[in-house]
Amino acid sequence: MSTPTRKLFGTDGVRGEAGRFPLDAETLRTVGKSLTVHLRQRLGRGPVIIIGRDTRESGGWLERSLIEGALEAGAECKSAGVITTPGVAFLARTLPADAGVVISASHNGYQDNGFKIFATTGQKLDDETERLIEADMLARNEKKSPAPVTEIRSEGEDLASALRSRYSDFLQYEIAQGLSLNNQTVVVDAANGAASALAPHLLERLGASVVAINDKPDGRNINRDCGSLHIEALQEKVIATGADIGVALDGDADRSLFVDAQGRFVDGDATLWALGKYMHHRGQLSSGLVVATVMSNIGLEIALRSRGLRLLRTDVGDKYVLEELMRTGAGLGGEQSGHIIFPHLSLAGDGLITTLCLLRAVRDEGKPLHVLTEGFQRYPQVLVNIEVREKRPFVEVEQIQKLVQETESQLGDGGRLLLRYSGTEPLARVMIEGANQETIEAYARNLATVIQQTLGAK
Repeated sequence: MSTPTRKLFGTDGVRGEAGRFPLDAETLRTVGKSLTVHLRQRLGRGPVIIIGRDTRESGGWLERSLIEGALEAGAECKSAGVITTPGVAFLARTLPADAGVVISASHNGYQDNGFKIFATTGQKLDDETERLIEADMLARNEKKSPAPVTEIRSEGEDLASALRSRYSDFLQYEIAQGLSLNNQTVVVDAANGAASALAPHLLERLGASVVAINDKPDGRNINRDCGSLHIEALQEKVIATGADIGVALDGDADRSLFVDAQGRFVDGDATLWALGKYMHHRGQLSSGLVVATVMSNIGLEIALRSRGLRLLRTDVGDKYVLEELMRTGAGLGGEQSGHIIFPHLSLAGDGLITTLCLLRAVRDEGKPLHVLTEGFQRYPQVLVNIEVREKRPFVEVEQIQKLVQETESQLGDGGRLLLRYSGTEPLARVMIEGANQETIEAYARNLATVIQQTLGAK
């Protein structure tokens, strides 16, 4: 039996424009009700659901709508208010709760919003339940009937504050146990998002001198020219203040990117390299494995290989990284974009956990970040898109397959070819990495020409 194609849920929940399907009030009520109903069928009782949101102006009313639907179906809801996505995952895992829902669109602009649902393990909700909820959302959208209004029973800001403190204490007393940041100056770009209050305060409690930027959310400035997608301001501030390190979070703080004291950008690949070496030296890297996606630069693979370590690749998405971590028992995985997962600490990517682990490595090694990232050389990359009339498997087209094999042979261990179709457009994508830019550009042109001749749109 084939698995139904999902229309709304991606690998990272549901996202869209706030106020329009599927991110309108009625649909969020349906989500709350549907989640409750399906959990109740499994549990035999009304579930306890933890809910949080980022700083978008739409977050409050979307959260209220979801709670209304959940209460109508018999759930008990506990709101943490503004909190990071991994904070909700932590609370779902450690409290007497049956699920966690975070209202966030991660790195998107304020006009968008979304939601992710976590199970009690702290992992994303299982695919089967997501499909059931999606079916209810689609059915609701067809009916277009007004939803009943339910009075929200709220325990108020005291509960929300207590929930947020529980997560903050976990970071300080468990993740950062024994870590002193005295004599460290850290610049934090909070992206005007969910960690705007938490991140600077946490690092200050650990002894750091903190320079916070983009930490004053107004509902509309989340991710706007700041955070992990726009690190230029962070680089300038690190240089201007003479800081030891800079960290850029995204809107829901599930990922982090860094800047060293010299103002150089440290992406997820360089972070995996620094942490992989550190953990390997301490016997914390199970089987010498690091998990990353097909988008990680081959420079990471070559650098790890030089230390006797192995890189395993997955499809794009931290969901797939986690699946491979769980399957292999590996201790470290992540994405070039800054989602890093330490499965022995959390099953969700957490920008603050990554920050604390990297700062610990800097302290324990007694070396600045730019030294810890030495040995990782980013290889040139070229990406070419070719419009196609059909998406035949490449192995079925003899001319393409022959040239792919020849190109891979010429690249050897010092290069990489990735050939795939776009999931949303009629495009074939050719990505090649290697030591010489001109050489890989020639390889890519040759392959693009053959694809155009055999599969190209007429």
